[in-house]
Amino acid sequence: MMSKLRGKFLLVMVVCIIATWTVLPAFAAEKMLEVAPGVLRHETLILENPTGRCENPDNFNRWAPGMTTYSTGLQQLALDTLWYIDPDAGISTPWDNSLAATKPIYNKDFTKMTAKLRRGIYWSDGVEFTADDLVYTVETCMAHPGVLAYGANFEVFVDKVYKTDDYTVVFELKKPNSRFHGLFTVRWSACFIMPKHIFEKVEDPVAFNFNPPVSLGPYVLKDYDKAGNWFLWERREDWQRTSLARYGMPQPKYALYINPGPSDKRVMAQIKHDLDVIHDIAPEGMITLAKKNPTSKGWFKGFPWAHPDPTLPALILNNERYPLNIKDVRWALTLLIDIVDVSLASYKGAATISAIAVPPTGGYLSWYFDSMEEWLGDFTLDIDIDGKPFHPYDPSATLRIAERARKDLGDIGSQVPTDPAEIKKALGYGWWKHAPDVAEKLLLRNGFTRDKAGKWLLPDGTPWKITIAVEGPARPIMTRGGTMIAEQWRKFGIDAKPVVIKLLWQSMSYGDGDAFMAWCIETWGGHPDLFWFLESWHSDYYKPSGEPVVFKNPMRFKNAELDTIIEGIQGLDFNDPKCLELGLEYVKVCVEEMPLIPLMSYNVFTVCDEYYWEGFPTFENPYTNPVPNWANSKYMFTMIRPKTVE
Repeated sequence: MMSKLRGKFLLVMVVCIIATWTVLPAFAAEKMLEVAPGVLRHETLILENPTGRCENPDNFNRWAPGMTTYSTGLQQLALDTLWYIDPDAGISTPWDNSLAATKPIYNKDFTKMTAKLRRGIYWSDGVEFTADDLVYTVETCMAHPGVLAYGANFEVFVDKVYKTDDYTVVFELKKPNSRFHGLFTVRWSACFIMPKHIFEKVEDPVAFNFNPPVSLGPYVLKDYDKAGNWFLWERREDWQRTSLARYGMPQPKYALYINPGPSDKRVMAQIKHDLDVIHDIAPEGMITLAKKNPTSKGWFKGFPWAHPDPTLPALILNNERYPLNIKDVRWALTLLIDIVDVSLASYKGAATISAIAVPPTGGYLSWYFDSMEEWLGDFTLDIDIDGKPFHPYDPSATLRIAERARKDLGDIGSQVPTDPAEIKKALGYGWWKHAPDVAEKLLLRNGFTRDKAGKWLLPDGTPWKITIAVEGPARPIMTRGGTMIAEQWRKFGIDAKPVVIKLLWQSMSYGDGDAFMAWCIETWGGHPDLFWFLESWHSDYYKPSGEPVVFKNPMRFKNAELDTIIEGIQGLDFNDPKCLELGLEYVKVCVEEMPLIPLMSYNVFTVCDEYYWEGFPTFENPYTNPVPNWANSKYMFTMIRPKTVE
């Protein structure tokens, strides 16, 4: 059936979608318009797959290395796992028991975790989901550590895994781990569950393509392009037997994930109403849509439009490299940054900035930013200016960003908020003062000098040179921000320059560079716990430059006070309110030491077209993250509604 449909599908889609780099689909709002034979346009949600053209599109084995089809609808619509934490508010709460019937159950010393599973959940081929599938998934991944996803994690932590009945699984752990459930909890993705009755019949679970994928979610794969440009999913007839059914029937009968080409092509497609959900576009593209397509809607009603992901782009400083191992130097570099110019250069002002080492998104605005505001205002650096302590925090930075953006946007400048409270929600709470005079004093007291030309010299008299690694055209927003920072440092007399590094993340992992425009802080967004990324900041995981870093500490920052904070969080239950208290202490350590320079959340210009569908998540109705490659975007399918088609 799939192969027969593919031939017919290609007749309709080859010009419209496969050749997306040169030709885009041009559908009209006609009730009987088809995107493929029998596939009506007004019953289809068309979404961008940010992977673009998928290499090896025949492989749907989400657990195997090298597969590229995860964002084609596979992890969003067909796979499932025990728990989800939405980066925003969730439909009822950010936490959702998906395949699990309850939250994880731990014993007192966190050496055993029990998972209670939902009853009445079925794979798309009619086989019931049970504890056998979960046990098989863990044992199979453990048997291939370092190859199958999460196998290495399970090998480190799991002593035994077994079922006590068809809906109860017990994990006996090798050592206490109060966050073990995180492996089965979706942030962007997680360890999804394998269908035992399928995988146990294959000789090699690593080489197995899992094609067609047997679905545990509400959709099944109907067809896909052998060239990897589109993937069509159809709602299961028995969608009621999936975990998502608790929220009602997914409204689109079909979901089509496509490769729509570069940013300008995505904009054109949405203006023609041929692309319902754009994953991301350049800020200039969002401005075009705001001017030309009244049905295009961002996360915010107006400027800055984009959804702040729970990820924190920052200037990652190599704390092992002299002179970046000196706190005063790190602070001096921070005070040389004019965040207004950085925001305008990178995001056209549509950035949500952060002075602290957590992203300004989801519940973090109240948990961390509101809680820290008074402390930040009182905070002083260990230096006097005109006989007075210097307070580096500037709560008015975003007001200036808004003012500049309002002027730059011209006829749509009215979309920039004017109310300070609204500006704070959209653009951030504040940042550090642009204070070159204070930066100079910090450097001078550490033995730095200037030559006759005003260029800065290290204490040994050699020129101070510093590079900022950026990814170039592959990540233009970050590159523009890093380039602006290098320019600001250069104006101050430091020999600073941006350097395009194709393998930036690899270089950063090995400590091969001074500073990197990247990120290492990723949070749940919908839960205040920081342990997911913070664990690897413990000095026990420290790796010197030249060796690959462990997970999320590319700064190679070691701090005894921080070790104590991490150990404290580790010994507490995931939902213990003391975890937030310790999280706030972590933020204070990062302010004092500045091991990296926080900049902003990773704002994603996910734009939803309300021409065929309405009810997409927004800041006013934040029931899920709209970014379409996130696994929790599945919740959007039950909440959107078709618009009347003439």
